Amino acid sequence: MDKIRIGVIGLGQRSGFTKYWHQPNGGRSIVVAGADIDPARLNKFRERVNPDADVTLDYQELLQRKDIDAVVITTPDNEHVKHAVEALNAGKHVYCEKPLAITVEDCDRILDAWQKSGRHFMIGFNMRYMNMYRTMKAIVDSGEIGEVKAVWVRHFVGRGSDYYYHSWHGNSANTTSLLLQKASHDIDIIHYLTGRYTKKVTAFGGLDYFGGNKPNDLTCLECSEKLICPEYRTGPLVQCAFREEIDVEDNSMVLMELEGGIKASYLQCHFTPDYQRNYTIIGTEGRIENSEYEQKVFMKTRTSKTWRELSDRVYEIKKAEGSHNGADPIICEDFLDMILLNKEPVADPLAGRMSVAVGCAAAESMRAGGRVVHVKEPEPWMSGTSPRLMDV
Repeated sequence: MDKIRIGVIGLGQRSGFTKYWHQPNGGRSIVVAGADIDPARLNKFRERVNPDADVTLDYQELLQRKDIDAVVITTPDNEHVKHAVEALNAGKHVYCEKPLAITVEDCDRILDAWQKSGRHFMIGFNMRYMNMYRTMKAIVDSGEIGEVKAVWVRHFVGRGSDYYYHSWHGNSANTTSLLLQKASHDIDIIHYLTGRYTKKVTAFGGLDYFGGNKPNDLTCLECSEKLICPEYRTGPLVQCAFREEIDVEDNSMVLMELEGGIKASYLQCHFTPDYQRNYTIIGTEGRIENSEYEQKVFMKTRTSKTWRELSDRVYEIKKAEGSHNGADPIICEDFLDMILLNKEPVADPLAGRMSVAVGCAAAESMRAGGRVVHVKEPEPWMSGTSPRLMDV
């Protein structure tokens, strides 16, 4: 084929990264169509990505087109299963934004459809393509900190209200928990860096700041308290952050035990003043820790009776061009390589399923007072999708 012809389902803000697939002058792909139920988004998509794209309010029209080779899904989380399964059944290659779905059962439905389709499937784990985490992965794989035994992750979501509590994300019917929507990246990076999946979790959390008793239809612009409310916003997302329907935790802590006995902890807070992810990976011969503010990775060594104990090291992470710290253009190219060259993805589809399974187990634990919950294991047929992990 001359160019991969791509259609996009879901034309909200996240769909803007699909511009990297629109390469009409000499590239390998072109974005030819988009679908969304919101009429206002159709022309905005054209402005951002391709002014000549065909746009429609009915995604079925897009799936029925024989000239579309691949479909990109950037719809709300609870819609992923419907759109992914139907796109695969229509014979399209599929790129699906994370999280894969909002239940483990829906993830398995997608994987089943993918296996039967004979098409390529990619989950949008773009953090695996960020220079920061690629560097940390290379250090771990080099053996410089020995065998990994512990992982600590702190995720400060300084714009938690802007991204999650002024919109549909704040209702568990749409997301299950932000331990899926927001933490799916972090859970996956824990799996990626360690090379192991999580077996069981215990978690505590609460709705400690957002939510409340405000009407569900209240917006910031109409609120009588807007002059004194610290969460007053203007722009596209203006639902009240203290409305009644909000029921997803804004402050959560998860303890995880991974295959091989690796211990991990994850903290997510949505009302911090800063926005950063802090990872610490501890091995038998040292540890690494990142600083997103400084764009550095620090490696410290311990006594090991090897050359590794002789020095510490600081890695300066180079700036990359493109959205999400340069990750989006690279993952878009990888999707094309997967279709055209049969290249294996950096994150296989099972990885998407397992991050959701951990998030669901952690949400269950949180809402049951912190009891230990075992992560739902994949069906045996899925083991072939992830040979690097499932032989443990």
